[in-house]
Amino acid sequence: MTRTNRMVGAGSATTLTGLLVAAGFAASAPLVHADPEPVMHHVKYAVTAENPIYTDIYYLDHQPARFSDYSHDPYSFTPHVDVDIAPGKPWTFDLDMTDPDHYAMVVASTGTEPGTPGIHCVLAVDGAVVVSNGGPKGALCSLRNW
Repeated sequence: MTRTNRMVGAGSATTLTGLLVAAGFAASAPLVHADPEPVMHHVKYAVTAENPIYTDIYYLDHQPARFSDYSHDPYSFTPHVDVDIAPGKPWTFDLDMTDPDHYAMVVASTGTEPGTPGIHCVLAVDGAVVVSNGGPKGALCSLRNW
């Protein structure tokens, strides 16, 4: 029986170690960082009138996971309420959302009600008014163009 012994030189061992280390780095998974929690923003809608009026109000009451969800069924995200508003008797709604720049919206209209009561809306994010609007029979407050 013949036995063969091979000696590996120091240079070869260093090269082999270097290749194994490099292969280990290439094969190891990259460090994965957890996605940071989305920042929640407090949103407040308010609708007022200069004169008493029965008002139709549509507003986004929760943010869709994806815009396509909203696009395919907008009324599941924008309820409709009929409200009597007057000076000192506003309608308000509060919610939290991560993307008010694209989703926060309230619109009020008197519809076929007679008169021009002077409708006003306000949209505030984290306590700061970011949009206010008004009109004789209706108003839209939103950060995006719908």
